[in-house]
Amino acid sequence: MRSSNPVFSREGSFTRDAGHAGFDTTRQPHAADPYANNPYAANPYGANPYARPEGAQLTDDQLAEMYRAPSAGPAQTGRMTMDDVVARTTLTLLALVGAGAVAWLALPDEGYGFAAGAAFAAFVVGLVITFKRSVSPPLILAYAALEGFFLGAITKVFNTIWPGIAVQAVLGTAVVFGAMLIAYKSGRIRVTPRYTRIGLAIAMGFVGLLLINMIASMFGADFGLRSGPLGIAVGLIGIALGAFFLSLDFAEIEHAIQNGAPEREAWRAAFGLTLSLVWIYLEMLRLIAILRGDD
Repeated sequence: MRSSNPVFSREGSFTRDAGHAGFDTTRQPHAADPYANNPYAANPYGANPYARPEGAQLTDDQLAEMYRAPSAGPAQTGRMTMDDVVARTTLTLLALVGAGAVAWLALPDEGYGFAAGAAFAAFVVGLVITFKRSVSPPLILAYAALEGFFLGAITKVFNTIWPGIAVQAVLGTAVVFGAMLIAYKSGRIRVTPRYTRIGLAIAMGFVGLLLINMIASMFGADFGLRSGPLGIAVGLIGIALGAFFLSLDFAEIEHAIQNGAPEREAWRAAFGLTLSLVWIYLEMLRLIAILRGDD
C-alpha cells in the first residue's frame, strides 16, 4: 500500500527501482531469435548457468563449497534493514537533543525570537527534504539540529513558567511511542487504506482549524483552542494524530524492508519518525501546560 505521507510517497523512495538491481522486463522476444524464451541467453557462459567457463581454475570441491554457501543477506546486497533504521533514527535524535541542549543552556529564559527563527528554518529545510527526489543525510541532520534548537528554546520558556514540564513532556512522548509500537507489532492496529483515509482527513481538518485560529488571533479573536476544556480536547486530538502518524511510519518502514528498499532510504524513515515525534512532543507540552494551569 502506498502511503499518503509526503515523506514516504516521493517517487523512487522505498522501492527496488530506487537504484536497486532487478530484472530487465523491457526486452521483447522476437520470433527469429532462438534465445527469445531462454532466461540464460545473456549469460556469457552459455545457456547452462552451472556450466564451468572454459579455462576456469575452480576444482569440483571448490564449486560444491561455493554452492553450499548461504545466500547474500540485506547487508551484503545494500538493502535497508531494521538495524539501519534504528541507527539512522538514533543519529537524527542525537542531533536534535544536542541542539536542544545548546539552546537550553545558551539562550535567555524568554528566547521567543530564537525559537521562532529556528522553527522557520526547520520548516524550510523540512520542505526541501520532503520534496527532494533523493535522500540527503546532511539535510536531515540539519533539520534535526534546527528542530532541536527550536524545541530547546520553547521548552525552556515553558519550563520557566511550569518547572519540570520538560521531563513530563519527554516521558509522555516516550509512552505514546512505546504504546504505538506495541499496538502495531501486536496487530491491534492495522494500517489499512480506510484507516489511512480517515486519519488523514481528521489531520487535515485539525491543521486547518489551527490555521484559522492562528489567523483569527492576529485580529484579536480567539476560539479558545489552546486553553480550558476545549484546549484539553484539542491537545488530546493532537497527540492522537501524532500516534496515527507513527503507525503510518511503522507500516511504511515494514513495507520498505519487505520490498528491498536501498539502505539509504533508512534516512528517509528516520526523518519521518522524527517529524512524528516532534509533533507528539509539542502537543504533549501544550496539553501539560493547560492541565497544570497557573500552579
